[in-house]
Amino acid sequence: MIGIVLAALLWGTTGTAASLLPESVSPLATGAATMCVGGLLLALTAPRQAAAVLRGGGASWRWIVPGALAVVAYPLAFYSSMSLAGVAVGNVVSLGTAPLFAALLERLLDPAARRRRLDRRWAASAGAAVAGVALLAAFGHDEQPRDFGFVAGPGQAAATGLQPTSTFLVGVALGLLAGLAYATYTYTAGRLLDLGHTARGSMAAQFGVGAVLLVPVLLLTGAPIVQTGSSVGVHVYLALGPMFVAYLLFGAGLRTVPSSRATTVTLLEPVVAPLLAVLVVGERLAPPGWLGLALVLAGVAAVVTSRPSPPGSAASRRAVVSDA
Repeated sequence: MIGIVLAALLWGTTGTAASLLPESVSPLATGAATMCVGGLLLALTAPRQAAAVLRGGGASWRWIVPGALAVVAYPLAFYSSMSLAGVAVGNVVSLGTAPLFAALLERLLDPAARRRRLDRRWAASAGAAVAGVALLAAFGHDEQPRDFGFVAGPGQAAATGLQPTSTFLVGVALGLLAGLAYATYTYTAGRLLDLGHTARGSMAAQFGVGAVLLVPVLLLTGAPIVQTGSSVGVHVYLALGPMFVAYLLFGAGLRTVPSSRATTVTLLEPVVAPLLAVLVVGERLAPPGWLGLALVLAGVAAVVTSRPSPPGSAASRRAVVSDA
């Protein structure tokens, strides 16, 4: 659980770091670059374990393929969402919807014999956190979002025919896509653990394949990244910190934590991100937004202090099969 919390704190810095980039660098380039570098590093830290997952045959590839596609979709949608809807809203929508998607995936895709009912404490804590996310999404951004070089920001609406409200809604929609992608590769990593693979191997295989798939995107969009030293520095931080180290911590945490609970704990990210957006980027939170922050914190605290899963649950089986 501690590893997941630390990972969430690192992820919370991504939007603020991205806001330091020149507008010539698109969010697609940033997403592709950070995931390519970070994903390949993750694969290289556990080559034998990743290879074992990749050699697992059809049973493994059934989960590797959707997991890798989710790895591709997540950074592209996440950074684009922040570009169009703002750092605070992009973060809270992306991560705030992940617990709902994760719970839905578990209910739909888990084998019937081990399909779990969500306990009342989890439902109450997740409900409080999601209510907080809704308040943040509705009231958490008083200023026009900064354009990170994507298609158009609100200030460019007249030139493109895209109205500010439409821009914001597109950003929110991309945040929803990012939340689904995040929940998907979290869930598929857990299913790979259930097959007997290690946590590091499962994450490394998915992210390694996803990184390779993102190379064409990086080649098409990444030239502006190397035009300034500050841009290179920001991308190095994003790749090594929130991408590489954070996912090592997150993968280790999945040994004993089911995906729906893990994604709820990572709601700490949309708490850290708006605070940094206010203090560093200059965005503003209305009073209901601050109430939303408090609700998210309360929901995460309830999850962190809840009792562990009983013996025989998916979490306990993952702890046995994983040696990461």
